[in-house]
Amino acid sequence: MPQSARKALKLVQGLQHGKIAIHRLALHEQVALRLRDLIVKGQLEPGERLRISELAERLNVSLTPMREALKVLAEEQLVELTPNRPTRIAPITIEGTRALFEVTAEIESLGAELAAARMSRDNLNSLEGLHAKMRDCHNATAIDDYFELNNGIHDLIAEFAGNPILTHMRSKLELRARRVRFHALQQGNRREEAMQEHENVMAAFRDKSPQAARQAWHIHFLNSGAEACRVLQSEASPETRGESSPPSKLDY
Repeated sequence: MPQSARKALKLVQGLQHGKIAIHRLALHEQVALRLRDLIVKGQLEPGERLRISELAERLNVSLTPMREALKVLAEEQLVELTPNRPTRIAPITIEGTRALFEVTAEIESLGAELAAARMSRDNLNSLEGLHAKMRDCHNATAIDDYFELNNGIHDLIAEFAGNPILTHMRSKLELRARRVRFHALQQGNRREEAMQEHENVMAAFRDKSPQAARQAWHIHFLNSGAEACRVLQSEASPETRGESSPPSKLDY
């Protein structure tokens, strides 16, 4: 996992509920980090109206860093900031999710292809360690730990691709995809299949097969997107349920 991601994960894991003392990063970045976690984990729900003063009090910060943090999250399309209208958590839609995973599948699978060609033995060992821990969490149905390890694996694969342009492009979409994946993970029933897809990409890395790694990771992300669309469709109101059918696993 990139150093910044390690620091962020460590900070998020150290935060507690209630009034929170946040340290280390610039204050508005600390607030944005905490809010991202609340949004990704669904504790701030899609479409929810934010009462900014109450939220600032909860995080034990003033309104200025809270407003600056919300601007950052709006740029990441996690929050909707519209003049003269309430600030809300961005919704998760079926069409938006389909479009998001069509793109992330291409970026992430290219990362896997490059990583398979470029990673060192130490890099592979790092992935093996996380993969083994994730498998244990999967078997124990420890969903939160499974999700954090899963994210760590995704981040490491992108890091081992060794392509800064890919890393930059991925950073623009990864948080939105992570949020959707967490929602689907909580509501769906695809964990066994997803675990096997992780086994497939690890086998490709062990074999040093870039094309196999790309194919395995491409399938994994398309299937993840399809499952997320299915979950969203099942949650839709009767009025909107028929508006957009979720994709099959591979509509390509």
